[in-house]
Amino acid sequence: MHVGYAPIFQNPENALSDAEVYRQELRLAEMAEPLSFDSVWSVEHHFTDYTMCPDVVQFLSYMAGKTQRVKLGSMVIVLPWHDPMRVAEQISLLDHLSGGRMILGMGRGLARVEYAGFRIDQNAGRERFVEHAELVLNALENGYMEGGEATQQPRRDIRPFPLRSFRGRTYAAAVSPESMPIMAKLGVGLLVIPQKPWDVVKHDFEIYTDAFREANGTEPPPPFCGGFFYVDENAERAEERAYKWIGAYYHTAMKHYEMTSDHFGSHKGYEFYSHVGRYIERHGLDGAARDFAKLMPWGTPEQVLEKLSFIRDAIGMNGIMCHFSYAGMPYDEAERNMQCFVKHVLPELKTWETEPLAEPAELALPAA
Repeated sequence: MHVGYAPIFQNPENALSDAEVYRQELRLAEMAEPLSFDSVWSVEHHFTDYTMCPDVVQFLSYMAGKTQRVKLGSMVIVLPWHDPMRVAEQISLLDHLSGGRMILGMGRGLARVEYAGFRIDQNAGRERFVEHAELVLNALENGYMEGGEATQQPRRDIRPFPLRSFRGRTYAAAVSPESMPIMAKLGVGLLVIPQKPWDVVKHDFEIYTDAFREANGTEPPPPFCGGFFYVDENAERAEERAYKWIGAYYHTAMKHYEMTSDHFGSHKGYEFYSHVGRYIERHGLDGAARDFAKLMPWGTPEQVLEKLSFIRDAIGMNGIMCHFSYAGMPYDEAERNMQCFVKHVLPELKTWETEPLAEPAELALPAA
């Protein structure tokens, strides 16, 4: 099993200075390779205390210089917010800087505050994502970008020329059932952050797998699965603190995405999310946060392994990305959480036989 570490740089209610958050989060991220994690990830967000990593590729470039072995994953670059040519250039450069260690994760974004902050109509989010994804993926294989109905990109080379193929090491975040065929047609794997009951997620995967086979003539790559972890050798303490901190995280998500507002799920292509708003209305903020926490791998080491085994059986993932520091959790507690996982859970996960990650193929250099 491939096991990654994923800082998210939260600063709820601005309880600390942003400088202190970065000092502590970078300290923990730099521990990942010595502690035998296989990769380091982060996620793109803007403008609020929810997640303060506005440039994932820049963060991963820093980590490339701090590490020798770990892979470097974006979970995700939100393509509708960027010029696709610049994204392709950044990805190619990071892959050169890291010796081919990047894992590309893409998404389309959900928060109104972020779309509005970039002056982009959220109703166009899905169309922009699909067009930008096609442009970026083709550019990373061909060494140049050209076209796009809305983008109208004149043909230009990607320099430095892409080092290795991104086929087999590109993933996309997908939550709504409508996104499954889109990701399948793009030929990318899935990044899963648990948000729905696992029987529903399993059904979504069946839709995705059928569409992937039809579009590509092959089996899809196994997915990556993220999660908010809380590990403690004491079962009662693990339960109490997991509900406290994972529940607090979900409160930050509900605030950032404005999940209780009338507009949530009202934009074109985002209609699925209106169900989330209605769920919160029925169960209340605290009830929704508690239900979110129930989906996560927390507990004693044995309980965490049992939950991960259940998730593996449900979706067949061959990699996980672990959040240990979130929701303003004190950093000594976050580090203890991480170290408990490393001592008691990680060795067992390393023995689980899963399909290895795809090794990127070399690309032919362009003709002189």
